Amino acid sequence: MFVSPAYAQAAAAPGTQGLFEFLLPIALIFVVFYFLLIRPQQKKAKDHRSLVDAVRRGDKVVTAGGLVGKVIKVTETEGEMARVTLEIDAANGVRVEAIRSTLADVLSKPEPADKKGGKPANKN
Repeated sequence: MFVSPAYAQAAAAPGTQGLFEFLLPIALIFVVFYFLLIRPQQKKAKDHRSLVDAVRRGDKVVTAGGLVGKVIKVTETEGEMARVTLEIDAANGVRVEAIRSTLADVLSKPEPADKKGGKPANKN
């Protein structure tokens, strides 16, 4: 009365879906991940590496730990990690050593001196 007879339908033959049709969505997902995730992350890491490698004495930097300071000395020894000596802005005369790769950002670079060797050149 309320139950209708259920008839078995023919199952699709195995192997009718080609390998290309199976791998296409996987390849498409990989391409999307590459352009939206991997490539921008690699570019950002490359930019950060070049920024950190260009740090010189007098630059104002922020460490990954949040310390803000002025670079006093850059030490590059072979076989060891490059280090920077920072003078902390919040405490006069306090100097700390940090590994160069832990620098998060460079806030400002010093202005170049004028050609006479005097004070920094005025931009006005």
